[in-house]
Amino acid sequence: MKRLAGNVAVITGGAGDIGRATAKLFAQEGAFVVLVDRDEASLKRVVAGLGSDAVSYVVGDVTSEAQVRGFVEATLARHGRIDTLFCNAGTEGIAAPVVDYPLEVFERVFAVNVTGVMLSMKYGLPVMQKQGSGSVIIASSIAGLRAVPLFSAYVASKHAVIGLMRSAVLETASTGVRINTIHPSPITGRMMSSIEEGAAPGAGAAVRAQTEAGIPAGRYGEPGEVAQLVLFLASDESRFCTGGTYPVDGGMSAT
Repeated sequence: MKRLAGNVAVITGGAGDIGRATAKLFAQEGAFVVLVDRDEASLKRVVAGLGSDAVSYVVGDVTSEAQVRGFVEATLARHGRIDTLFCNAGTEGIAAPVVDYPLEVFERVFAVNVTGVMLSMKYGLPVMQKQGSGSVIIASSIAGLRAVPLFSAYVASKHAVIGLMRSAVLETASTGVRINTIHPSPITGRMMSSIEEGAAPGAGAAVRAQTEAGIPAGRYGEPGEVAQLVLFLASDESRFCTGGTYPVDGGMSAT
């Protein structure tokens, strides 16, 4: 039997690498998936590429309270429930020392990475609590468990969502809702390419080689490997798992 048969999942950041890989896996496992992102053209390409009637989309910006309320309401109108909320929308900001970091960029990173998670839970959790079940999975990062220089906004935001998760767990655990964070190492895709180039313009390949040398597994992860962890946390196999921080990092958190 498929592991997510009948599950209704909302994935923010749905047009990104991890969002796309998770949508593909969820659909294969029997879920109905609603992808959320700001860019409708990208969402259309992802949905067309997946080629599954179980995957649809809603255009939405997680930093807008009205739009978050809108995609939750649209999902309910379409499917009648929400079983999984994967808070996956994120932005990396720029590479700069703290003393030079532009305030407007810092605030934008927090708006997407932290406020976006808070708003998604604000409107998603009541749906799940009314149902008496549901799983919220928040994409933090290895940067939420340790630090790297030049990306203070990103690091701080990924630490912050752990606090959000833990507070929300204490408010919801008795209602049948589960909330956890996941912590990927560098994952092959657009975001890491941007971080590499930002850290050393014109020398991104060298940054990647140096970064991979610091990962015990010796390589970047793949979006599909993150999706497998999200699948576990969305499924009934993790029904007693809440308040956890789950690395998917090739051993980085052990160093």
